[in-house]
Amino acid sequence: MDPGNDTVTSQFLLMGFSEDPELQPLIFGLFLSMYLITVFGNLLIILAVSSDSCLHTPMYFFLANLSFVDICFTSTTIPKMLVNIRTQSKVITYAGCITQIYFLILFGVLDIFLLSVMAYDRFVAICHPLHYTIIMNPQLCGLLVLVSWIMCVLNSLLQSLMMLRLSFCTQVEIPHFFCELNEMLQLACSDTFLNNVVMYLAAVLLGGGPFAGILYSYSKIVSSIRGIASAKGKFKTFSTCASHLSVVCLFYCTILGVYLSSAATQSSHSSATASVMYTVVTPMLNPFIYSLRNKDIKRALKRIVGVPAM
Repeated sequence: MDPGNDTVTSQFLLMGFSEDPELQPLIFGLFLSMYLITVFGNLLIILAVSSDSCLHTPMYFFLANLSFVDICFTSTTIPKMLVNIRTQSKVITYAGCITQIYFLILFGVLDIFLLSVMAYDRFVAICHPLHYTIIMNPQLCGLLVLVSWIMCVLNSLLQSLMMLRLSFCTQVEIPHFFCELNEMLQLACSDTFLNNVVMYLAAVLLGGGPFAGILYSYSKIVSSIRGIASAKGKFKTFSTCASHLSVVCLFYCTILGVYLSSAATQSSHSSATASVMYTVVTPMLNPFIYSLRNKDIKRALKRIVGVPAM
């Protein structure tokens, strides 16, 4: 019999970044600012795409979905942390922790799926330009997003249900600013072998699979660009996917950096600090990356804020 099954904790403590009271206002102000920038920036992208008929194309349809998911992804962690700082409490309930894990996995994996779908869209646009409108029809675009949602919901539900079978012996201190799945497994009293198998299998299939698709798409894109004779033509073609490639590199590099650094240092505090990159910084930067070099987005944004187009 597993001795941990008889004892269940009703709440956890999110330890955050620092216990120094003097640093709490600084942390609160910094994360509140980043959260507001993230929500406002991504909302502007959604409004720009929905209000401008010129942006009613597959590429911008997927971008609007990515912006919505980024808002949800950040909203899963930051508001709870801000509330805890304001109330000077570190408590999160057991149900709240499981719920946070569910939505973190859901929106985190959905980010990966949407980035892979956007890579496929760029692959079709560059490698099969004459058939682009036929292949990337509205029905296929909607189906790709719907399938991504279904797969991510099922995976998140599985991971959360697997967490429910575990028990935690005492009031557990989580050395993080949110309930991170891997950290929670390390704190459990009961056997986590099956949970780890499911977690790593899902990471390989749902993380590695889309990443392989992105690499394949860009290998074909690079081959097509190399076949273009003029340097101007090569630059113009590559510029259509430069923003997406920047977001992919930022997202995957930060995730890999977090888990490689945590594995090397074995420091939960370092892992929590590094996790800010993919949970907060990346969703905040995405709207800037997509709008700074995109004339269509900038034109639509100027129209929204009432600035006349040049």
